[in-house]
Parts: sequence; C-alpha cells; structure tokens
Amino acid sequence: MTSPFVSRHIGPGPDEQSHMLKAVGYGSVEELMDAAIPSSIRFDGSLDLPAGISEEQAIAELRGIAGRNVVATPMIGLGYYGTVTPAVIKRNVLENPAWYTAYTPYQPEISQGRLEALLNFQTMVTDLTGMTTANASMLDEATAVAEAMTLARRASKTKSNVYAVDADTFPQTLSVLRTRAEPLGIVIHLVDLDGGAELPEDCFGLHLQYPGASGKVRDHAALVEAAHAKGALVTVAADLLALTLLRSPGDIGADIAAGTTQRFGVPLGFGGPHAGYLAVRNGLERSLPGRLVGVSKDADGDQAYRLALQTREQHIRREKATSNICTAQVLLAVMASMYAVYHGPAGLRAIAARTHQHAARVAAGLRTVDGVTVVHEHFFDTVLAHVPGKAEAVLAAAAKYGIDLRLVDADHVSVSCDETTTASEVQRVWDAFGVAVAGAYVCEEPVSAGRSIPAELERTGDYLAHPVFNTHHSETSMLRYLRRLSDRDYALDRGMIPLGSCTMKLNATTEMEAVTWPEFADIHPFAPKLQVAGYEHLVAQLEKWLAEITGYDAVSVQPNAGSQGELAGLLAIRGYHRSRGEAHRDVCLIPSSAHGTNAASAVMAGMRVVVVACDADGNVDLADLDAKIEKHRDALSAIMVTYPSTHGVYETGIADLCAKVHEAGGQVYVDGANLNALVGYARPGRFGADVSHLNLHKTFCIPHGGGGPGVGPVAVGAHLAEFLPGDPLQQGDHHAVSAAAHGSAGILPISWAYIRMMGPDGLAAATASAVLAANYVAARLREHYPVLYAGEHGLVAHECILDVRPITKATGVSVDDVAKRLIDYGFHAPTMSFPVAGTLMVEPTESEDLAELDRFIAAMIAIKGEIDQVAAGVWPKDDNPLANAPHTASAVTADEWTHPYSRSVAGFPAGVDRTAKYWPPVRRIDGAFGDRNLVCSCPSPEAFED
Repeated sequence: MTSPFVSRHIGPGPDEQSHMLKAVGYGSVEELMDAAIPSSIRFDGSLDLPAGISEEQAIAELRGIAGRNVVATPMIGLGYYGTVTPAVIKRNVLENPAWYTAYTPYQPEISQGRLEALLNFQTMVTDLTGMTTANASMLDEATAVAEAMTLARRASKTKSNVYAVDADTFPQTLSVLRTRAEPLGIVIHLVDLDGGAELPEDCFGLHLQYPGASGKVRDHAALVEAAHAKGALVTVAADLLALTLLRSPGDIGADIAAGTTQRFGVPLGFGGPHAGYLAVRNGLERSLPGRLVGVSKDADGDQAYRLALQTREQHIRREKATSNICTAQVLLAVMASMYAVYHGPAGLRAIAARTHQHAARVAAGLRTVDGVTVVHEHFFDTVLAHVPGKAEAVLAAAAKYGIDLRLVDADHVSVSCDETTTASEVQRVWDAFGVAVAGAYVCEEPVSAGRSIPAELERTGDYLAHPVFNTHHSETSMLRYLRRLSDRDYALDRGMIPLGSCTMKLNATTEMEAVTWPEFADIHPFAPKLQVAGYEHLVAQLEKWLAEITGYDAVSVQPNAGSQGELAGLLAIRGYHRSRGEAHRDVCLIPSSAHGTNAASAVMAGMRVVVVACDADGNVDLADLDAKIEKHRDALSAIMVTYPSTHGVYETGIADLCAKVHEAGGQVYVDGANLNALVGYARPGRFGADVSHLNLHKTFCIPHGGGGPGVGPVAVGAHLAEFLPGDPLQQGDHHAVSAAAHGSAGILPISWAYIRMMGPDGLAAATASAVLAANYVAARLREHYPVLYAGEHGLVAHECILDVRPITKATGVSVDDVAKRLIDYGFHAPTMSFPVAGTLMVEPTESEDLAELDRFIAAMIAIKGEIDQVAAGVWPKDDNPLANAPHTASAVTADEWTHPYSRSVAGFPAGVDRTAKYWPPVRRIDGAFGDRNLVCSCPSPEAFED
C-alpha cells in the first residue's frame, strides 16, 4: 500500500497510465518493466525501507529530528558565520519555485533572469576582490581554493610541483587541498609565514588566508611580490565582508582570489550549500574553471546574457579538462548577489563596521583580564585569546550562555563576531572569560577601524558602483526586481523541462519546508557534537536508506556535487589498490559515450583514461572492452560506466562487463546519473558494481536551483568503505572532498522527506512511471523523429534520443532550430547534442501528467509539420519559424513584418494557450560574439529592461 503522497508525486493516474500502456503496447506497468529491464540485474524483492507516510506525518517526524539540534550562538568562525537572510530574499528566492526549480542556463533565451542575477554575482565578486573576472560560483570555499591551486599550476611558468600554503589557512581548506594535490603529484608545503618562515625556494603557487584562520590581518604585499619573483602565482582566500573595509587582493597584487559568499545572507545549514567564488586577474580568464556568464547580443542586436567560454569545460575537453566541475551553486549565488543588491555598498560597509566593532569590544574587554592575552593586534572579526590551561573552561562557561566559541588548543580560544552578534552576546563572552566589569557593554557607537585594522590595509575608493547595487534598497523595489527577473525565466513552475540525463522532476513543497527551519538552517558545521544529534540522526538514516536502495554497504553524503561524488568514488578505488600494494593500477576505462565529468574526474584522481568504443546500438562494445582489458590488464584500476547507458538503454551485457573487469583485478564504477530508471527494480551494488555516486538533485528531488545546489553522495561495497571521505577537521590519512563533514547538509531534509513519504512501493512506482513516460514519448514520436537507440523489445529506459540529423541533412533545419522553436510552444528544450551531436535526449520523468506529456508530443509533431513546410519550399530555409525562433513579443508586435509566415504562426503556434503564453525576453543569442566580448562594458540591467 502506498502513501497519499505517491499519487501527488507521480503525474499520471491509473487511467492515464492505462492509456499510455496501450500506446506502448503493454497490458500493465509490471509487464513493461519485465520486458525493459534485463532479468540478470532485476531485483525482485522489496526494499527494506519504512513504509511511506503522509506529508503531515513526515513534517511531524522532521520536527522531532530538528528538535534534537541545539541552535546556539555560533562564534566559531573558520569561514562560517551567522547572517541575516533578508525576508524579501528568503521568501522570493530561497522559497520561490520560480528560482529553485530552474535548470542550468544552457538555453540562455529563457534564462535571462538568473543570468542577470549571476552577472550581478560576478560583478560583486570582482569589485570586492579587485580582480578582473569571476565565475558564476563554486561549490564551497575549500573546493574553490583547490581549483585555484590547479589553475596556478597550469598558468605558472615554473616547472615546480610545490604549492606553498600559509599555516594560518582554514584547516578544512587545507584538508581538501591535500586531497586534490596528492593524486596530481603536487606537494603541499605548509609555511608558518607569521612565524618568520621563508617561502620555499621553488614553488608554482602560494596560498594566503585573508584574514587568517587565527583572525590576524596582515599586509601580504611583500609576500606576494616575493612569490612573483619566484615565478609563483598567488591565491588569496578572502572574506568578502572584510573586503568592504580591507584592501582587496587585487590591490596587493594577487593573481587569484577565492572564498565563500556564505555570510552574504546564506544560512549556515550545518556546512552548506553555500556559493564559493573564484576570481582572477586579467590574462587568466580562459583558464578559469566553472561557469562564466558573459554578455552577448541577440538576433535583433539587443543585449543578452549567456554562459561563455564553454570550450574550457569538462563536457567538451573530457580527459584533457583541467577541472571536473560540472555545476555551480546558482541558487545560493543568486541569494548572495541579491543580498549585495539589497544592502548596497553603504549597507555592506555598515554591517562590516558593526561586526568589527563587536570584535574590537571583545578584545578590549579581554585585555582587562589578568592571565588573558589578545594574541593579535590587528583583526577584522575574530579575536584569538591566549588563556594558559583554561581554554576548555572558557568554552564551557560560554556554552552555559548558549554561545559556541572555538577551542584552538588547550591554551587558546577564538571568538568570531558576525552580522548577528549583539551587545548582550559580547557581554556573555566577557563573562565567560572573567571580565570584571559586568554590564559594561552598553553603548553601540562605532569603534574606529584604525584600532584593529592597520591604516595601510584600510580600503579606499568606491566599490559596487553599478546602478543595480545602488537602486533596490526598499523592499518594494527589491520585490519587483526579483519578480521581473523570475518572469524572464522558464522553470518547472511553468511547465515540463524534459532534459535527458538531468531528471527534472517534482520538488514537492513539503520536501522543501524544513530547509529554512532554524534547527536546520542555523547550525554551524563545527558545532559541538552534543548540539547536532538531530542532524547526525538524519544523515545516518539517509545514508542507510541510500545504501539499501543502491545495494551497497556504505554511503557518504559529503560530496556536494555529482562531480565530487565521482572524484570521491575514484579516490576510494585508488586507496583500495594502494592498500593492497597495487599502486601501479592507474588505468580507467571509460566508454566513448560517457559524460565529460567521468574522464575529467579520472584524471584528477591520478588515473590514465583509456576510451572503450560503443557499438552501433550505443552499448559498450564488449569486444573492444576485451581488447582494452587485455592490453591494460596489469595496470587496470577501474571502469566507469553509466547505467542505464548514456544513450538511455538498459544494456543486457552489464553483468558480463562487471565480471570481465573484476577478473582482471579492476573495480567497477557505475555513474548514478540515471538511477531514476533503477530504484526499486535493480541495485548497482548487487549486480556487480563496487562504487557509484548518486545525484540527490536528480533522483531524490533536491531541486536544481538554476544549476545548484546539488548533493552527490558516494556509495561503496564493504571493501571500499574505509576509503570514503572523512571529516576535514580530523587528522589522518583519509581524504575530504568538501569543507564540511556532511557537505551540503542543509538540503538533506529534502531527500529524507522524499524517501520517507514515498516508501519502498512508492519509489518503485516512480521508477516504473518514469520508464513508461519515456516509452510513451518514444512510441508517439517515432514516426516523426527516429528514436536513435532502444534495448530489447524496442524499449528505452527513462529517456529516449530523437535523431534530428536526417532532418538537418534533408532540410537544413538544425537541432538548435528545433530547440529554440520549442520555446515558442512554451517548452524548455530537451538535452541537445548529448551524447550524440545533432540529437535531442528527452526525459519526461514520473512527475509529468498525461496532459503535459501530450502537449509536448503535440508540439514536437507540429514542429515536424513546420519542417515539412521548409522541405516543401513553402518557407525559405533561411526565413521560417524555426530559423527565426524564438520569437519575442517585441518581434511579433513590430510595425514591420516581412517574414513569409504570419505573426500568429510565429508567436502562437498550434496548441499554445494565448492566455498563458510565455514570451522569451530575447531572440536567439549570438554565442560567438559573446565569447569574443567576454567582459561586460554595458549599460545597467535597468537600462536593458527599458
């Protein structure tokens, strides 16, 4: 028996499914699944999960779990700080499906709102860091710094493999740096620069923390100059709020700036998700990893935004890629950028000054206590106190007041202030240290920055001068600005996003509800264990459920993106081989159809990529696999395969493939991108795989957020469990792939709620419905567009590939034309040209009801009819509704209309509801122009609106 929620999550009801089954040619869903899934991998039992419950029951359970967390005042610091999310941003971005259900802006014409928001983010970062170009966000500070390290290695002209790291670096950052460095042969050289140690004679880069982990603020200009003299590039991990008062990294000569935007209105969330940032000086922008928003123009010559310089990225460069970053933290980057828009430069500076004032007051009080020494004269928000032998006693005293301080060691305590710090909390901190004068902190007048920030480091000059940061300071203006931007975008709240490999399914409101509860949102990732019992329970339960669903023995939710899950899985394989004295095993076999992150992750894990061919049906060519195994038998480390295949087919040879690799001593990695076709019916950990990463932002309902947040847990067999990622603050031989032990823990309640409400029967029903929907689309469209691949019985898995290449050859109408014309019909395009150029990969998911599926099918059939008009010569090849798509309201209502088709055909094609029409804000965008003109030297976004 399924819970009531199941019928709300799954779109087609029983009668609709019967209609769809008839079109596919099967009498029942189980009959279809028996035919589609190879018997060799079929799981016929029932998942050992609790039965599904109602939405109300799930919320009640989550309330109980949340109640086991203790919301204290976090004064621990280390890159994580209390912040206030403005209510207008919380309600209209974080809690708004127009923002959180959007997809990555690969179709820029229907993504102009979030692209503008991301351009604001990039502008905010470049202004505050003093750099030239910033990307559109990173996964967290630690991964941003790790990417900066590899960027420096690529760009430095020295041959050194040594990377110098300031000892005053955040410990979690250092842990991730070491994880990334070791497989690449990079040597981390820790240098106590504050203690007078010299830079190593030969190094390709230098990493500096600004302010340091100890809170100290110092002038790095001489160090930067010394590093440059050695041919090294310098990265400064800088606190953006501090940079409103401190000289920027660019001003002291740094090459790269990296860090986090968490304290710009993004909740702590026990470690994430938060938007990291990465910015570079002029000349390094083409080496910058991640997504980059640039300015281009559309077919009418009007300004438009798009993702730029994508030739840098892993999906194109594959094993030659220098980063496996496949996503960003768009939703959180939007929040951070809007925080800066809302407060403006004056508001941000006032928040920073108040934060610094509180820290200065803390220090002033501590200096009055015998036996307490304030270690650093210069600081921004963090005061380091020397309390010989009394550190634990001070922490315990503060804890009685509900305040968490940082235990540095037995003799040192660190106190970090932030936007939320109050005078009474400073008083309680004083009390914990034994400051004699009770109630002394009663006045709120600003403390001069000169008292604790050296004059030579005080920031001068303007920043955030762009009009967007100086306009929307009232809630009315901010509300309308956010609405204008969201109106320019297409997200799941408007209609289906049928993207193959991306599983854009329902993100139910009940699943989202707990994310903003203080008991989940306001927990510091390094809070004492006794305060996070609820989180630890939720994580353990979720990891156990995911292990059961996948058939593995252990799971870690630490990876905060699918790409990081891939890396963690491959590092587990690497660690396993090395533990057995087989470090020479370094060849990773990857099918030619694989997603680009697979090859990039393998290289980052220190492996050599060997490509395995695919046969005419899109399956792994087992004969070529045999040849590659034999050739590399002694060095074989792993094979990475996606199942069902990247082509959307249940390959019958998967069990044989696993056996062949195991026989040769290798491990099998199954990419979990297509797990939505397996849950409840097949378990990778039981049909031969050793490790998988999962995408909670696909199969388990965490929303895509316009390209992040994501969670990419890694699941392994028992023999690999000891090699899973470890806590970045714990010393040892383990590796950490993100800055927090549980990664983006703040959004794990979403997937917990999905699994809890669906139960084992509901999860299986979702899989079956997704497979039925894909086969229904394939059956209905097959006579209009060839379905490129199918498995046994002519069935696909959860997605199907429509081949547009014959159409293009015959008529000149391209896959781009079809994708852009779908916008006029009110749809986001399917995945274009992946895994096969000139094709569309359609994944309808289980959440779309029959009416929406039929609307999409009707649109595709109508577009084929328009293509036939072009083929018949009714419309010229260069002037037809497809070549000119998408059509804006401005274009359709222009005084002059010279096209050989009507305005009605352009803007209101067959089946489009004239009362609910989505109008794209721009026409087709010129990608080449955008790559040539990367940096925005343009009017304000408001001018563009007008």
